[in-house]
Parts: sequence; C-alpha cells; structure tokens
Amino acid sequence: MLIYLRKVLYFIANTRKTEYIYSKMQDYGLVSIITPTLECERFISETIKSIIAQTYQNWELLIQNDCSTDDTERIVRSFAEKDARIRYESNSRNLGAAVTRNNALRRAKGRWIAFLDSDDLWLPDKLEKQLRFMTENNYAFSYHEYTEINEDGKQLDVYVSGIRKVSEFGMYACCWPGCLTVMYDAEKIGLIQVADVKKNNDTAMWLKVVKKSPCYLLKENLASYRRRKVSITPKPLWKKIWAHYPLFRIAEQMNPIRAAFWVIVNVFGNGYKKAFYVKRR
Repeated sequence: MLIYLRKVLYFIANTRKTEYIYSKMQDYGLVSIITPTLECERFISETIKSIIAQTYQNWELLIQNDCSTDDTERIVRSFAEKDARIRYESNSRNLGAAVTRNNALRRAKGRWIAFLDSDDLWLPDKLEKQLRFMTENNYAFSYHEYTEINEDGKQLDVYVSGIRKVSEFGMYACCWPGCLTVMYDAEKIGLIQVADVKKNNDTAMWLKVVKKSPCYLLKENLASYRRRKVSITPKPLWKKIWAHYPLFRIAEQMNPIRAAFWVIVNVFGNGYKKAFYVKRR
C-alpha cells in the first residue's frame, strides 16, 4: 500500500512539473497589439472579443482613437474597465492612420508587435500559432493567410495568400501582407515610425521592417478582413495607381523618377498577386 501511494504521489508531482514546464515553454513574451480606430462603433466590440478569445493570453491591446465622433470611446472603455490589458488613448486631434499607428507603437511594451484594425477579426489561435511559427524558425517578421468577410460578418469566399518569403525587393514590388496578419519581433526590429502618408501607410511600415528582416509566410488562415462598403466603392484606375506615389516619394523619400518607377512596378506586382494568390471560390 505504501509503495502504491509513493508511486501515485511521484506521478502527480511529475505531472505537475511537466505541466509547469510546458506552460513556461509556451510563454513567448508579451504581444503588443496595435489597433488604430476611427468611427468604428459598429465593429470594435467584435474585434476586441476576438482578441480576448485568443488561446495565447500574454498580450496588451493598445487602442488609439483618432478622435471618433461616434460611441467608440464608451465601448472601448467598457472593456478596459474589466480587463487591464486593454489600454485606451485618444489623439488630441484627428491625425490620420499613419500617425495614429505611430502613437500606439510608442506606447508598446511587448517583445512582439501585431496589428489588428478595429473592424477586422482574428481566429482564436492566431497569436499562439504565429508565435510558435516565428520562434521555432527564428523569424523576426511574418504574415499569414486570411479570408474576407462583409460588414455583417458573412464570408465572401475570398482567400488571400502570398509568397513564402518576401524580400526587400518583393515588398517594394507588392504589399504582400495584410495588416491584420503581420507580426514582428521588436527586440530585433526596434521602434518603427512612418511618415504621414494618407494611403498605404501600412505598406510604408512593412517597407521599413523588411529592411531589417525578410517576411515569412505562415501558410494558414488565421484572420478575417472586413470588406466594408466604403472600401469597395469603385474608384478610377488612375487614382488607385496614383495613391502609391506618396508611399515612395514621401515615406521612402525617393526622387520623383524613382518613385514613379516603383509605382509602375507595383501595378504589375499587385496584378500578379491578385491573379495567383487571391482565390475566389
């Protein structure tokens, strides 16, 4: 009887030790989630809930409000009162998405930086799988696949993937990562701040990060991008093309000829991505 009891106690002790070691191994460090917001009262609750539901719980959510006039602040504060990991701040005036992200990034305390706009959603195991992917492969910069949903959260049968490794040239030629898919190691990359460009400011950020590390694809769907009516309103082709010029001229400080060259390259690069890496079922 005494021998049996000893075996049981030994088993329990070793099981607890194994569980403890396992839990410590799974703690990859703090993730700072950057969420700029503007007039998103309709969607931001669902976005926050998708973060709270993450299987990986060592995160801080940095919501930076660009002076919304709707009920965004009240909604966010109702979550922040219950969860200290949710940290809310508002700009003193409307500054645009680029500066709003910059402000949130300066508040970040985590080793890992991830991005989720205030109308998009993560699947519950997004952080856990992407952190494992990066640490096991010693990657400093990564992205993953995603699907698209409409304003009501219904799947649009659009699946977006990308190339396995995005080099500096590859990122200049085409914005491969969706903003909601990106994660980078701040210990290796450092603080990123971008110029105040109104369009493609997320791409401006990836162009700075990719100079320090290639971006690697985790080939798995881990998020849903919300395609809103304002984003699907038809625009003249020349306006879509011209929107890339400030990215290279202002954010990358290129001369006009070089900036125009990369705008043309982007036309073909984005066309290639849509033809081969965006699947419509």
